[in-house]
Amino acid sequence: MRFYMTTPIFYVNGDPHIGHAYTAIAADVLARFKRLDGYDVHFLSGTDEHGQKVEKAARDAGMAPQDFCDAISAKFRDMEVRLDVSTDDFIRTTEPRHVHGVQALWRRLRERDQIYLGHYEGWYAVRDEDFYSADDVTLLADGSRVAPTGAPVEWVREPNFLFRLSRWQDALLQHYEENPDFVGPPAKRNEMLSFIRGGLTDLSVSRTSFKWGIPVPDEPGHVIYVWVDALANYITALGYPDLCSSLWPRWPADLHLVGKDILRFHAVYWPAFLMAAGLPVPKRIFGHGWWTVEGEKMSKSVGNVIDPLSLVDRFGVDAVRFFLFREVPFGNDGDYSERALISRMNTELANDLGNLCQRSVSLIARNCAGVLPDRGPLTQDDEEMLGLADGLIGSLRERMDRQALHEALEEVWKAIRAANAYIDRQAPWALKKTDRARMAAVLRVLADVIRSVATMLSPFMPQSMARMLDQVGVPHGLRSIAGLQTPLPEGTLLPAPQGVFPRFVEEAA
Repeated sequence: MRFYMTTPIFYVNGDPHIGHAYTAIAADVLARFKRLDGYDVHFLSGTDEHGQKVEKAARDAGMAPQDFCDAISAKFRDMEVRLDVSTDDFIRTTEPRHVHGVQALWRRLRERDQIYLGHYEGWYAVRDEDFYSADDVTLLADGSRVAPTGAPVEWVREPNFLFRLSRWQDALLQHYEENPDFVGPPAKRNEMLSFIRGGLTDLSVSRTSFKWGIPVPDEPGHVIYVWVDALANYITALGYPDLCSSLWPRWPADLHLVGKDILRFHAVYWPAFLMAAGLPVPKRIFGHGWWTVEGEKMSKSVGNVIDPLSLVDRFGVDAVRFFLFREVPFGNDGDYSERALISRMNTELANDLGNLCQRSVSLIARNCAGVLPDRGPLTQDDEEMLGLADGLIGSLRERMDRQALHEALEEVWKAIRAANAYIDRQAPWALKKTDRARMAAVLRVLADVIRSVATMLSPFMPQSMARMLDQVGVPHGLRSIAGLQTPLPEGTLLPAPQGVFPRFVEEAA
């Protein structure tokens, strides 16, 4: 079973921030879960390095555009490494393989009469790299105009090539109707449908007012519009236009994961480009929300932009990964606060999960000579507890396929809370004095539940869950969903107990 998924390629006009980290980690969680479930996953990320914004940012930094892109792209690579993001490929739009593929896609569209020479006249926002109609633009009191995103717009008139987007309106609507899960979450799907039904006009797909872009084949002075360039990465990374490439059979993508601000490019323009080129469209596109900070939008001028690597340095990578998807329903906007992060760490990671594991393995160490006991005869309480843990497989599969990461975590936490209640009810420390065989059976149930929980949480917190699986003696070859079907042998010697989630204590000022 193959699964191909992508992040958007990150725009290199500035350093990585928490929004980039959020997308990258979410995609990583989903990719890791699919691998855990036996899929042959190909996970792509990368950087978007062309366009007027990058050209300006490089000029402001006193650097050549390529040197500027090299420096910022390296920061995004480092971010993904530090965040434990397990990409299989990282593409840059300045790479020869990508430039070749984009120009091949352009030629294909021209050959199919999907692109024609005209001119564009209207409002353009450099910050958004997007065009806006007069109805979209707001006149401010100072006489300036802004796009719906708040980005300043300028009146542009220049010769352009245009893509026949209007020709694909009905085909897009039909695709949405026939594939109700094509775009998620549902509210975003409805937004895209409303946009398409509002009428599609032909789209400018080249620029002549700047030079930092992929040249339009055989048309000196024109560079390819950055969104044609950027979106094509999903196929150029698979070898396009070489349809005999070993990676090409992975197309179409199973999932494009993007921020809601770029959903229209992915859910309207991208499928239209592909349909026009006679290529399959992706199976699903999911647009997630944004993060604010203490109720305010992140802004460099306000000084509240969150550096994800600083969070990792202070709190640890797995705590940050967990918090981002435990705090807010995935797909909605979220608000970051340090208090909320520390609370989640201490209440749910240290108290709920960490304490469950530590109590259980410490009791095995003290009372069973550190050897995994046999399961023994099961009581109704045992069966219900094990049934809840075993049921995580099906409940998480369904939720992860909807990208409901927050729901997946809640399902696991139901099992964790139930296990803490179970250990309190069964009181194996008391059974030690009255029924050592029953004590051993209870501890084995707890070890098996911890195994299931840690396995299902490993996509979210890979390093911490690897240590937890070590604690209950799970060999590396059984650390998968299929591996859960193989019971751990009685008599497995467990390592000395070690805490996985210590409480976070703030340093005194």
